[in-house]
Amino acid sequence: MKPSVAFIGLGVMGHRMLTNMAAHGGFRLASAWDPSAEACRTVAAQYAGIAIADNADEIINAPETDVVYIACPPIAHRGYALAAADAGKAVFCEKPLGVSVDDSREMVERIEASGVINAVNFPFADAEAINLLQQRLNDGALGTLMGVDIRIHFATWPRGWQETATWLAMRQEGGFVREVLSHYVYLTEKLFGPAQLIDAAVTYPEDERLCETHVVALIDCAGLPVSTIINAGGVGPDVIEYTVWGSKSSYRLWDWNRLKSTSGGDWADELTDFEDPRQDGYGRVLDNFLAQLGGKPHSMPHFRDALSVQALIEAILNY
Repeated sequence: MKPSVAFIGLGVMGHRMLTNMAAHGGFRLASAWDPSAEACRTVAAQYAGIAIADNADEIINAPETDVVYIACPPIAHRGYALAAADAGKAVFCEKPLGVSVDDSREMVERIEASGVINAVNFPFADAEAINLLQQRLNDGALGTLMGVDIRIHFATWPRGWQETATWLAMRQEGGFVREVLSHYVYLTEKLFGPAQLIDAAVTYPEDERLCETHVVALIDCAGLPVSTIINAGGVGPDVIEYTVWGSKSSYRLWDWNRLKSTSGGDWADELTDFEDPRQDGYGRVLDNFLAQLGGKPHSMPHFRDALSVQALIEAILNY
């Protein structure tokens, strides 16, 4: 029987998960709730059979709910996740877990004590480009590792397709460090082990309500330096690059799901036969989550993995 999923939050990420679960076919889209009546009406019109609830508690506690998927702004994640765990439901949450590391740590401890299945949506947990990079690292193809560079630039923040998520522009729980850099901190710890912040500098606007505009950070992973430059503003294309430098060859993840390599010459594309690596990644996440729900081997990150990422992200923002 397909696991029955209740959706909390019907913004960009919630709607994307609905679309991907519907396309995947392995889940029953049972119920949904969002404080926006318009968002609820849109989902009801697009997905026949999904029940729109009056509040989140209604769908969390519904007997037919197997999984609670949480895609609301981060400050509310803790309350909904704990309510789901108390109801004995599996919890599938968007990152970050929250903005208070202490609150998130207490949440993780309570959820682990409850014994419920918990997972966080980090697509780098299983992507063809990441798997190939991991294989090359394991094979020693890069030689001696020299360092990692994370370079991210957005012409505008939030990006155009996020314009309805106004909280992303606010310092309280938004910003590109939480929203985007967290994926690459997760990837760094997945590939190289626990990360430690060495130094950071953050520039904020004069308006204290608004999120960061420029960030520089130096991270260490067991002696491997990871340098980060991320900023927003200025005409030009967005840049999202993650480069692992080696003495024999180097690899660059770019545009999230694409991989290049060099042995000293020009960068050459890897995995050129993939038509849509991003959609492939969405499918892999859901395959792994189904495996996790079924007690089978999987690569889904747990809440504790996300807590480690959050601790480093908040350390950068508060350095």
